[in-house]
Amino acid sequence: MPYTLSDAIQEFQQSISEMIPEEIKSQMLKGKEELKSSGIATGLTVGTIAPNFILKDPTDQDISLYEELEKGPVILTFYRGTWCPYCNLELRAYENFVSPINELGAQVIAVSPQTPDNSLSMKEKNELSFHVLSDPNGQVATQYNLLHQLPDYLVEIYKQMGGDVPAHNGEDSWTLPVPGTFIIDKDKTICLASVDADYTKRAEPSEVVEKLNSLSK
Repeated sequence: MPYTLSDAIQEFQQSISEMIPEEIKSQMLKGKEELKSSGIATGLTVGTIAPNFILKDPTDQDISLYEELEKGPVILTFYRGTWCPYCNLELRAYENFVSPINELGAQVIAVSPQTPDNSLSMKEKNELSFHVLSDPNGQVATQYNLLHQLPDYLVEIYKQMGGDVPAHNGEDSWTLPVPGTFIIDKDKTICLASVDADYTKRAEPSEVVEKLNSLSK
C-alpha cells in the first residue's frame, strides 16, 4: 500500500503521544468538540461559486483566484500555519502529487493567515513548488466560512507549547482557519469540499486527485 497522508499523521501522533500531558490532550479534544458542535466555520459547500480573491505570495506578487482558474481547475487548501505540524505534513503530501495534478491541467494554491515572510518559510522548509499565499486577518478564510476564534483555554495551551499565532500572523487576534480543501473548476464552481473541525484530519491528496481526474473525463 502507498504511504498516505493519514499514515504520516498517525506516525506523527504516535511519536508525540507520550510527550503531551493528559490534561492538555483533554483540553485540545474539548476544543475540537466545541468547535464541531458550534456549527461555525463549516466551510462552503459543493455547488457554491467560489469567491474570488487577490492575495500576495512571498515575493509580493498578487495572485488572483479567478485569473488562475482561467488556466485550469484549482485545488485550494487553507492551512493554519508553519507552526502546525499537521499543515506541514499536508502540504508536503500535496507536493508529492504536483506532477499528476499539473498533468490534469490543475494546480494547488495554499492559503494561511501568516505574514508573507512566514509563508516564505513554509514554502522553503517544505520545498513547495505551488503558490503559498498570505491571507491578512483571515479575510478570505472568512469568505470561505472557515475562520474561528480560539477559546481562552486553548490560547493558554498554545502559549505553553510555543505556538505564538499572533506573531506568525502579524496581528493580535487568536483566530485561525479550520483546515479546508476545495476543488474549484474552471467555471468557478466548488466540486469538492473537505472541512473538518478536527485539525488533525485532512483530505487525502490521492483522493482529491482522483476527484480531479473524474472532472476531466
